[in-house]
Amino acid sequence: MCTERKLTRLDRVFARLDREPERPAHIDVPRMTPHRIVLLAATLAFYGAIVWAVVITSWLVRLDWQVMFFRPYQQWAEIHAFVDYYVVLGQRGPTAVMVAAWLGWRSWRQHTLRPLLALGVSLLLLNITVGAAKLGMGRLGPHYATTIGSNEMGLGGDIFPSGHTANAVVTWGILAYLASTPRARRWLSALSAVTSLGVGLSTVYLGTHWLSDVLLGWAAGLLIMLALPWFEPLIARSESLIFDLRDRLRERRAGAVSVPTATPVGAPVLLKPRATPADDEVAAREATSAPRSPRAPVYLAPGPHTTRAERTPVTPVGSRRPPHTDRTTRGAAPAARPLAGG
Repeated sequence: MCTERKLTRLDRVFARLDREPERPAHIDVPRMTPHRIVLLAATLAFYGAIVWAVVITSWLVRLDWQVMFFRPYQQWAEIHAFVDYYVVLGQRGPTAVMVAAWLGWRSWRQHTLRPLLALGVSLLLLNITVGAAKLGMGRLGPHYATTIGSNEMGLGGDIFPSGHTANAVVTWGILAYLASTPRARRWLSALSAVTSLGVGLSTVYLGTHWLSDVLLGWAAGLLIMLALPWFEPLIARSESLIFDLRDRLRERRAGAVSVPTATPVGAPVLLKPRATPADDEVAAREATSAPRSPRAPVYLAPGPHTTRAERTPVTPVGSRRPPHTDRTTRGAAPAARPLAGG
């Protein structure tokens, strides 16, 4: 007998995803159109120009120092508390949790894992590209600057480009990337751009980043969002592999759930009442008076059998003793023995 397995939370999620097709027909996947390729090339050129301007200690580095000496957090001290909370919109942990919760609900409603997988791929690209640029250029931040007017490059820092700005572009831009309609995509793109620039300027206000860090971080995040359609085939294959793995696990669990039938717990047990001496006498009298039905021996094979009196006796032929050459039968004359001697 096969007992029903209790469904886990993950099983219920996959059951919900199986109700309808995994990818609804009304949701279009962004493609690498010529317009997007032109924007990607322009953003890449802007990225390279910012890096070159900082490396050669151009006017952009002088602007960084002027903004740092201006000390915005002292000029507008009344908004300091608000900026401290607003800059959290660019921190990787809180924003990733909030966006993942929203995209998880989208996955539930649209019956597909694409929103969560797209978020995972974009955050992975963000960590690889921005992290490599930070460690490769090694620029120090305003609070740790050593020489006035220098670009502070190659000194072991990790401030260039701004991780807060790039993270804000990616985490909020992924909502625009996964929008269902072109109108919603345009509005969400503008909102994510304003939010990410606001986060970057908040870091400049607090003195934790140079202005050029914010510009490069904005370009780094935009490059990831523009190049994300190239990873759509990888996202589709990953989704297919996850569902195939789910199906194999279900088949393996279904084959291991079969268990033998067991007595249900709590079944009533019938007990006989205790016999009295009078009942024992009545039972013994009925046992002696009732004729017993003949029973066949247990060791006999099934089939009709006769009683011993009805069987024909079988007498063995000949003697049962083994033959001996030096013995004679009883009553026969012994053979003459030769006389020995002379």
